[in-house]
Amino acid sequence: MTVPSREEAARLLLSLDPPAWHLRHSRVVGEVAGWLARQISLAHPEQPIDRSLVESAALLHDLDKALPKAQRGLGVRHGEAGARWLRDHGHAELAQAVSLHPVTLLVTNAGAAALDAAPLEAKLVAYADKRGRQRLVSMADRFARWTRRHPCGWNGEVTAMTWARARQLESEICELAGCRPEDVRRLPWTAPALVRAAR
Repeated sequence: MTVPSREEAARLLLSLDPPAWHLRHSRVVGEVAGWLARQISLAHPEQPIDRSLVESAALLHDLDKALPKAQRGLGVRHGEAGARWLRDHGHAELAQAVSLHPVTLLVTNAGAAALDAAPLEAKLVAYADKRGRQRLVSMADRFARWTRRHPCGWNGEVTAMTWARARQLESEICELAGCRPEDVRRLPWTAPALVRAAR
């Protein structure tokens, strides 16, 4: 098994015929994760990081949202269906990062512990998702949107605990990348990969 190239990851995503909003979000997350992986590689050359894994997993992190409902599975947590699809299609090495990206994972102690113990590549995908909507935004903006969209599930102690865990993740990633959260950028690699994949 090998980690898919940028073009191969783009081809996998396009094979699911994702709606335009899904493609925009996936591109943002892929480019933010790619930028962070590059920054960490430059700041810490002694710390190996699989940039291809980070970029491919980030581009494909929400692929279960593009799957037909019958393929998602009833009661399967968001991220898990995508991880299963990747394993079934010969890309098991991406499964952990895809499985651990959802913000809802930070709601439980077990989920937060799983992400905390995960490889850096999975943490980068999870953090990039918390910075991307249809464009790069602050984590505070993402959380404000989640609380507006899910008022019953995102309030009080749950929000405070999840927000604290997300800020801890942000602090860890930005410290490794040698940047402040407001300095995070996008590495523009997805458009050329998608154009090549569509040929």
